[in-house]
Amino acid sequence: MAYTNKKFQEGLELIKSAEKFLKTSLLKWRPEYELAAEEYNKAATCFRIAKSFDQCKECLLKAAECHKQNRSWFHAAKCIEQALLVSKEVGDLREVTQLAERACSLYQQHGSCDAGASVLDKAAKILEQTQPEAALALYQKAADVCMGEDSTRQAAEYISKTARILVKLQLYDKAAHAIRQEIGLHQQSEHLPAIGRLAVALVLVQLARGDTVAAEKAFKEWGNCCEAPEVQTLEMLLTAYDEEDPEAALRALNSPFIKHMDVEYARLARDLPLPKGPDIAPPKASVIPGAAPSYVSPNAKGGQGEEAKKGEGEEAKGGSDDEYDEGLC
Repeated sequence: MAYTNKKFQEGLELIKSAEKFLKTSLLKWRPEYELAAEEYNKAATCFRIAKSFDQCKECLLKAAECHKQNRSWFHAAKCIEQALLVSKEVGDLREVTQLAERACSLYQQHGSCDAGASVLDKAAKILEQTQPEAALALYQKAADVCMGEDSTRQAAEYISKTARILVKLQLYDKAAHAIRQEIGLHQQSEHLPAIGRLAVALVLVQLARGDTVAAEKAFKEWGNCCEAPEVQTLEMLLTAYDEEDPEAALRALNSPFIKHMDVEYARLARDLPLPKGPDIAPPKASVIPGAAPSYVSPNAKGGQGEEAKKGEGEEAKGGSDDEYDEGLC
């Protein structure tokens, strides 16, 4: 406790020292931004040790402003990136997007576009679980930064993260567009195995959209990049949906390579609605030979009961006449 208090007081002293470097006088016409930035950085370290994260973040942002005044774009971006990580430690995610975009812009001014894309990626990972829409925008911006520098493989990686978030959010139309964009980037780098895996993902997304025609079109367009087991499984899957065979579709969706895809696509395959089987008419009731006749209630139809009784009386009368005739003979 005493150590943290000591560091806290040390941080306050360093802030005062930094403010002195920023003051001007008759003999000092320009503030000493570089020295002030160093003092603010030291103060931020002291406040971090003292667990005073709000003041730590404030000192880092002041140091970044001093570096900007000194046109040290890289160091300014580095300070803002550290402030972003402090926000993560505190759990205050409100300014994460803004800080990441500021740091990226400064990295780009310095000419370090890869570092700019990297800070956007870090911010997106922080926000992905709680704010997926914000993470989506950051990943897309990181991909744009990489494409501006002709770094197609890195851009494809960020687009892949974008597509997986869209699948997670069940925005299948946008997910299909993102997957096609990723396939185009892999085509530029001639990375065929990745294209084959993405063809499977695109077929699954099109089936989730309920568009079997688009799924078949995607397979015909990119199926030549798939490996033999993938081709066989996709043919089985598309045939099952075409013939409305739910059992065959389930067997295809349970294939090992689909289960070992990225988590979002594996879950999509698990939750994919199966085709409905053909309607089968129920079998007609058959009559068992030699069975007893159905029971008929005597009260059901009075006419039938009376006719039955009348018929029985006539039969009895006829029987007595026969007996009488035999007696005469």
